[in-house]
Amino acid sequence: MNVSLNWVSAGDLEALKQVGKKVIRGGIAVFYHEDQVYAVDNRCPHLGFPLHLGSLCDGILTCHWHHARFDVCSGGTLDPWADDVPSYEVRVDDGEVWVNPVSRRVEGVERYKHRLKEGLEQNIGIVIAKAVVGLIEAGVPERDIARVGIEFGTTYGTGWNAGLTILTAMAQSVDLLDKNGKILALYQGLVHVARGSSGRGTRHLLSALPSADVPFERLTEWYRNCIEVRDTQGAEKVLVTAISKGIDTKQLSDMMLIAATDHFYLDGGHVFDFHSKAFEALEWAELSQKERILTSLVPMMARPTRSEELHQWQAPLNLVEPIKQAINELGRHSAQVNLSGETTNSRQTALSDDMKEQLLQQLLSDSPQQTIALLRDLLISGTAAAQLAQIVALAAAERIVRFHTQNDFGDWIAVLHTFTYAHAVHERLLHSDEPLLQRAIFHGAVSVYLDRFLNVPSAARLKPSDSATSPGHQELLDLLDQRQQVGPAAQWVVNYIHGGGEPGALLNTLGHALLREDAEFHSFQMYEAAVAEYDRWQAVTGSFAENAKETMLVACTRYLAAHAPTARELPHTAKIAWRLHKGERLFEEE
Repeated sequence: MNVSLNWVSAGDLEALKQVGKKVIRGGIAVFYHEDQVYAVDNRCPHLGFPLHLGSLCDGILTCHWHHARFDVCSGGTLDPWADDVPSYEVRVDDGEVWVNPVSRRVEGVERYKHRLKEGLEQNIGIVIAKAVVGLIEAGVPERDIARVGIEFGTTYGTGWNAGLTILTAMAQSVDLLDKNGKILALYQGLVHVARGSSGRGTRHLLSALPSADVPFERLTEWYRNCIEVRDTQGAEKVLVTAISKGIDTKQLSDMMLIAATDHFYLDGGHVFDFHSKAFEALEWAELSQKERILTSLVPMMARPTRSEELHQWQAPLNLVEPIKQAINELGRHSAQVNLSGETTNSRQTALSDDMKEQLLQQLLSDSPQQTIALLRDLLISGTAAAQLAQIVALAAAERIVRFHTQNDFGDWIAVLHTFTYAHAVHERLLHSDEPLLQRAIFHGAVSVYLDRFLNVPSAARLKPSDSATSPGHQELLDLLDQRQQVGPAAQWVVNYIHGGGEPGALLNTLGHALLREDAEFHSFQMYEAAVAEYDRWQAVTGSFAENAKETMLVACTRYLAAHAPTARELPHTAKIAWRLHKGERLFEEE
């Protein structure tokens, strides 16, 4: 016999001619067609239907489940959404058919990356899911996978979008999740990138200015002026020039965010939040992606809504002028400090828990002018801007905790916008000491004030039940299988926390509560911002910090509960991809 001992017998050739096809050990389908013998994996690579139940005509094997077509010789598919089916070498020796059980197809990281790019280009969810599963199972770091999506999303389309924000948020959260959660997080993010960018043209970048002698301060001035008059082409050329000069990321961030805060609360907070996410992505993206990531932010500056032009910021109370006056006073104070030779860091003071509580209550009050004055005074006294931003984010989360379900359902997004904006401001101020970015704190504080009517009536701040324990996590997921479980789900979390439940396990469960849904954009924002703020409070001791952490978890739970359940089509696709990868049978003959 001329075949290796590890080959599998497919039986007598003449018998195969009579039946035309058969399935042998290892789940391999063997066909006799046009005087030749062929062998392919019996599972359709699309969704696992047995290919021996399909039809073979003119060298094309067609699956009868979704009509995917394959070249029976090579296994190559005519339908990009189906993937190639593994094919096997066949030999005939003394009238007996033998099949090599080792597929001809070369598996590996590069093939999965190639398929991921094809899935993004064609906007095919199942292809993206299979690629993500293959890469995760191959041990590829999660952010390496996310980089593929960042590159694609910033190359095609009109600029930074919701899909790129979702992908970045999920890449930031994967360390909180188990393997299944990691797969779902990356898959969901990449699918949203594909939806936002596939089928759109390449975004061609403008060139830098010829001269490299322009000082950075002048470039910053030019960039702000271009954004002010909505000249995005001029702004892009200035930005590309700054990047080509080797200006570091912190300075570029300050330049762009100063322009983004020259006007109030642009586009309901999305402009600042998207900028923050892009700079977060830049922390782990390839250096070569820097220019595309940063320039992708410029198009959104063409026509953003400037909140100081909205009536609610002007009447019945003028909230614009007090902020401008406070910023002017801070500017004069900063100039005096600089003349004295003091450094900002040498003057920073930490807030006591009592002062934090006072500020929190002031932010939630009906006295915005006093809130603005208090923030100004705290900044002048040397309180770190990031610490104030953290309390503003906490106040915004409290609005979600106290959001009453009698409100219009769409108003969940209003309180969500304030929270994710305040979180983005907190994150950026942790990385910057630029005085002009302090304006964003005031903008967030006023948005918290404007959301006050969404706490009228106010949902009760829940207390643990008398018999609070640490219940099983499936109980929470079961609650979220039903609609209108905002209160019960929040109560479950409060009981879990006070019953000694493990926070890490809860963060993972909340992640699954998000990722098992066909979640909309804002739900991804809510989860990532809440867990990030929770993590920041982890580094702080005291009862105030403990209450703050509980606020973040309850706010997240209430928002997710309000938006569940959904059809869950996306996670179902990911589940299929993982089962196929593990060799499970999705179709069984009766």
